[in-house]
Amino acid sequence: MCGIVGVVSQTPVNQLIYDALLLLQHRGQDAAGIVTEQGRKFFMHKAKGMVRDVFRTRNMRALPGNSGLGQVRYPTAGNAFSEEEAQPFYVNAPFGLVLVHNGNLTNAQALKQELFQTDHRHINTDSDSEVLLNVLAHELEKVSRGIKLKPADVFAAVRGVHQRVRGSYAVVALIAGHGLLAFRDPYGIRPLCVGRHGDSVMVASESVTLEGNGFELDRDIQPGEALFVDLAGNMQFQQCAEKTSHNPCIFEFVYLARPDSVLDGISVYQARLNLGKTLAKRLVSTVPPNEIDVVIPIPESSRPSAMELAQLLGLPYREGFVKNRYVGRTFIMPGQGVRKKSVRQKLNVIGSEFKGRNVLLVDDSIVRGTTSREIVQMARDAGARKVYLASAAPPVRFPNVYGIDMPTPDELVAHDRTVEQVRESIGCDALIYQDVDAMKQAIGSLNPSLAGFDASCFDGVYVTGDITLETIARMNAGRGSAEEGEEDSSRLALPNAQTA
Repeated sequence: MCGIVGVVSQTPVNQLIYDALLLLQHRGQDAAGIVTEQGRKFFMHKAKGMVRDVFRTRNMRALPGNSGLGQVRYPTAGNAFSEEEAQPFYVNAPFGLVLVHNGNLTNAQALKQELFQTDHRHINTDSDSEVLLNVLAHELEKVSRGIKLKPADVFAAVRGVHQRVRGSYAVVALIAGHGLLAFRDPYGIRPLCVGRHGDSVMVASESVTLEGNGFELDRDIQPGEALFVDLAGNMQFQQCAEKTSHNPCIFEFVYLARPDSVLDGISVYQARLNLGKTLAKRLVSTVPPNEIDVVIPIPESSRPSAMELAQLLGLPYREGFVKNRYVGRTFIMPGQGVRKKSVRQKLNVIGSEFKGRNVLLVDDSIVRGTTSREIVQMARDAGARKVYLASAAPPVRFPNVYGIDMPTPDELVAHDRTVEQVRESIGCDALIYQDVDAMKQAIGSLNPSLAGFDASCFDGVYVTGDITLETIARMNAGRGSAEEGEEDSSRLALPNAQTA
């Protein structure tokens, strides 16, 4: 779950990309990077950390040019602590390519071997995004050798990528001297949309990125489709996959995306309101509403669902937690110890809303259970008589392999546990989960043209059809294990001159 953006304009784009990454910061807080192009030359700066910390005035001045791209990183493959795995990634041939990627390749290890043995390309990191870049570079070289690059050649290269690559991928790339390329996997698992402002074109993970920078949303890039934007801002679309099925990740609507975004024709905010309606129906069969004194959301993604539930059941809605906005989202922090430590740093209770009351806490989802356990205890410490917990999403029982950090079943509190066992683990007086089919209906009703959703972390059905237990084990074995501060002597260190 990274955030990506690409821009082609007739004026400098460094500030525009920076502002876009700020609007995508919720999608990744591990690292950030920007590359711009001026006269066939790329200028890049990337480092670990939040956008505001990575880019200083001197870095921005060193990013000239009227086209560029950027990424905020959230690691699901490779080494979470390696700065060299921050994106964008660059290769010099053919033409010069830079790429940013949101998603996760499920056949990255096989592709690495193929790239080395057959394509004679060198992969210098553990990142699947570097693998994807080299596959694209190889396919582009096959179709363009000895001739001037045309949009038809670019689309032919993307067709080659679709034939070789498996998993989820939303991609933005710059081809030096030619333009910007964006494409999406044949299932449309990760989001990607495009908009215009005058002669400028922006491609981004979420529509809020466009709107927040004065661009008007044109449309979503379709599954398997590619977009090529030349340096004058002219757009060409072409379907490049033989077979497509539109199955966006349902967790985008549950938690990942901003509520003010529209993804694949669905308002994220309305989706969460709908989840609140269906959750209310589940609740009344478990806890009579007259036993609940107040409904309190766990900030922030659960607010729309909690408000809708409270309104339907005629219960008071209150804010009982104050969030420190300067602490990262615990769900995407590497390391269970760091995650647990940060819960009480990022949330503080308003004691008067809990003391002597039966409280219904509403969360968007429950993944590892660590945060939920801490929050339930915080409510008890604040004087709550009873603490009920409702999740706007169903139990997360299966690993996600498409770009969300739910890597191993052992880390999921609901895996191989009954709802009652999860309740005991978390320590609440009652636990109410959303129903899987009700969730799909609540969100899917907002765009009936979708084939369905990737809801694999809830139902264990992987839409690409190529995931087995062995696949998951192999992908987990390839995850980076280095701890922060450890030396990584297995790879060539490529220092970023602009960090000095």
